[in-house]
Amino acid sequence: MAGRGKGAGLVTVLEQGSAGFERAFEKLCRRQQARDESVDKIVRKIIETVREKGDAEVLAQTKRLDGADLEALEVEREEWDAAVAKVAAADRAALGKAAMRVREFHKKRIPASWEVREEGGAYMGHRVRPLARVGIYVPGGKGSYPSTVIMNAVPASVVEVPEIVMATPPERDGTIRPAVLMAARVAGVHRVFKMGGAQAIAALAYGTESVPRVDKIVGPGNAYVQHAKRLVFGEVDIDSEAGPTEVLVLADKSATPAWVAADLLSQAEHEEDASAILVTHVRPLVARVADQLEKQLKDLARAKIARESLKRNGVIVVARDLDQAFELANRYAPEHFVIASDAAETLLKRVDNAGTVFLGHYTPVAVGDYLAGPNHVLPTGGTARFFSPLGVDDFLKRTAFVRFEPPKLRELGSDVIRLAELEGFTGHGASVELRLAKIRRARREREAAREAEAEAEWDL
Repeated sequence: MAGRGKGAGLVTVLEQGSAGFERAFEKLCRRQQARDESVDKIVRKIIETVREKGDAEVLAQTKRLDGADLEALEVEREEWDAAVAKVAAADRAALGKAAMRVREFHKKRIPASWEVREEGGAYMGHRVRPLARVGIYVPGGKGSYPSTVIMNAVPASVVEVPEIVMATPPERDGTIRPAVLMAARVAGVHRVFKMGGAQAIAALAYGTESVPRVDKIVGPGNAYVQHAKRLVFGEVDIDSEAGPTEVLVLADKSATPAWVAADLLSQAEHEEDASAILVTHVRPLVARVADQLEKQLKDLARAKIARESLKRNGVIVVARDLDQAFELANRYAPEHFVIASDAAETLLKRVDNAGTVFLGHYTPVAVGDYLAGPNHVLPTGGTARFFSPLGVDDFLKRTAFVRFEPPKLRELGSDVIRLAELEGFTGHGASVELRLAKIRRARREREAAREAEAEAEWDL
């Protein structure tokens, strides 16, 4: 069976073992978006111009693209305070609670410096320090994303990055939405700049008259933002590339169809390119979930977006059994992986590839999106096979150090020379041999001195 489901042609249904299934599922897994050459051309030009003209170009692009005619890019303290004061008390409390929970989660395990000393005079280890300055990009446009501020900035704040700089597009009147500025305050952001798109990434990467150059840029954004991040990588570090959001729900017979459908819609409503996948070996769930999708769409504020997302990327996969369901889910490597089962905790050990796993019937993806604690900046497009969620490690750098005393170099030096000669780098070997020669001379001199002293004592 491969085709549209009962839900008014809303989703594609793939049945494992049917003709064409492997090809269709493999295409589903290889969902990395093609890179648009026209986007590359535009972004390269913006980056080059911002690098050359600085603030003037960022201001010009902000006026052209966002419709905001700004005199200055940075949000001043008075403006920030005034915006925060406009946030309702209940919203302040919710943002504060989210920031607190995310902070506590990320404080659980912070990598520390370490050292070791070996017999013979070897001393080595790692020194762990925060990056000096990081840039947080927060999308604007039609949406408001205070949760993105919290998820990106809090881990940097936890490891005490000295300066956390945020960039976000302004409204047409030149303001930043109060909830976003409130989130920036509770998350530990130090400075906020009114700029978005590729021009913001360029400004953060290279610096301008008013925007400081950062060491790393993190945060989601549209195709122009993501392409700009790829182009400046090397000048600065970046987080993993953020693609359209995705969810995979693996459901067994204990799952509630309405809840499964709600989890799929919660990600489908993000954007038309979002992916919502159900994998189940329970055949009756297929029609029930499809019916629920259609039913719940009627009351969804972003129904048009969600419907288009489901038509493009909504899929129900019917697996042979539970083992095969997990095999397929791991191949897909989802950003959000929901295990809708009474035995979810036991089944967790079967998950190899996922950004975050949501266990059981009372853990919708939404709790992870906002305040559970784990970060919602997750690997997409199948990159959960090798990338991890954003965390404190992303804002730290390790510097290795090593010291050898003469006895240790004498112990290991000949092996170093042999390995250098094996690779044809005789200069490497010479740098060791010169020191070994001095160590041998010093040893001979000490032995000669001891012999002379012994002879002198014998003569007495």
